[in-house]
Amino acid sequence: MDISNLRQEYTLKGLSREELEGDPFKQFELWFQQACAANLPDPNAMSLATVSPTYSPSQRMVLLKYFDHQGLVFFTNYESTKALQIEANPQVSLLFFWKALERQLQISGTAAKISTAESLKYFATRPRGSQIGAWCSQQSSVISSRKMLELKFDEVKRKFHNQEIPIPSAWGGYRVVPARFEFWQGRANRLHDRFLYSRSDAKSSWDIQRLAP
Repeated sequence: MDISNLRQEYTLKGLSREELEGDPFKQFELWFQQACAANLPDPNAMSLATVSPTYSPSQRMVLLKYFDHQGLVFFTNYESTKALQIEANPQVSLLFFWKALERQLQISGTAAKISTAESLKYFATRPRGSQIGAWCSQQSSVISSRKMLELKFDEVKRKFHNQEIPIPSAWGGYRVVPARFEFWQGRANRLHDRFLYSRSDAKSSWDIQRLAP
């Protein structure tokens, strides 16, 4: 199978320094709003990259659930592979890819657990089926069959019949506190527009630099 000729020219628009917000969180919010307005499927889907204690990287898609100037929050099982890797090394990377807008956004920073109270507040908004599902899966562990998972779901469903479902102790959120944002806009001839926001610990303002494509 020859895939060497699979390519697409990016000609939708450009990105200039003058149109960028000085605050990367505001620039992110603008791009995120535009991704939502374009009715893209799962505009909050992002690739989360973590590294194991033996320096083996891994990635998976997670869903951004909310964000503010404190960081970006997603939820998971605290006994999953990603959670164990974050425990060993909190340095992570996030990547959004909005293909229809010819845009990528990479965010690097540190991840830390949010409070139980904050996790509970979000857990209460989840559909009941998703709440039950959080009790059923020892995420990333080996299971014998899907049937075992479905039986566990039915068991938990019966256990909490006509009851409010409590949050599992091994489930909750992480907040990624960014240190770097890179906004990428596709351009023709692979001469893409890339802008990096970064700052040192001693500075409150963000430096903005154009990167070669």
